[in-house]
Amino acid sequence: MASVLVVEDDPFVRSALIRQLTDASHAVRSVGTALEALREVAHFRFDVVVLDLGLPDLDGSEALKMLRGITDVPVIVATARDDETEIVRLLNAGADDYLTKPFSVEHLSARMAAVLRRARAGGGEGAPSSVLRVGGLTVDPLRRQAELDGVRLDLTRREFDLLAFLAGRPGVVVPRRELLAEVWQQSYGDDQTIDVHLSWLRRKLGETAARPRYLHTLRGVGVKLEPPAGPLPEGGPPR
Repeated sequence: MASVLVVEDDPFVRSALIRQLTDASHAVRSVGTALEALREVAHFRFDVVVLDLGLPDLDGSEALKMLRGITDVPVIVATARDDETEIVRLLNAGADDYLTKPFSVEHLSARMAAVLRRARAGGGEGAPSSVLRVGGLTVDPLRRQAELDGVRLDLTRREFDLLAFLAGRPGVVVPRRELLAEVWQQSYGDDQTIDVHLSWLRRKLGETAARPRYLHTLRGVGVKLEPPAGPLPEGGPPR
């Protein structure tokens, strides 16, 4: 059972989600505006937030940024916007996952379960304690911190999970299906989810897909992380 906050302004959609999530044994609270959502997370502890973007008082993506300023609770965004630019913006703003409307409560429940497994695993006592080092990259799974050449990286939860998983297998090509299963805790999914996170992770590592240093994609095979083969080209990392 999870404690869920549903942020949805459509009363019919909200009622349906409350009923179906309650039937699935979850404890559910609901609000219809962004400001109410901020008040809720400030006063109550939730396991997951389901956030609609089409809110009457504040765009959901702005609400997401505000939520991230006061809590690290997993957030699943529910949106009718399915273009890549919007998805990238949401993930960069701190969303843990997203669902494109319309969706079934079964699909939502599966995504919630995956997000909660990942969040609980990340905070568990059994988290690995050894620091991972790949070239100038240092990843500490226990403290959930990463540094590149001594400079701390500002990573989202999912970016860190992806980086730590790959850093634990330096030089090994990891299939996308394995990344979905181990990092996203999903047996299936859209490759775009992986591509978006890889894109933002590359940017924070000072590289691009065209000029990779640590992250290398083998088209149709998978992804690997390995130390740079040599010094950066003159002019330093791409901006």
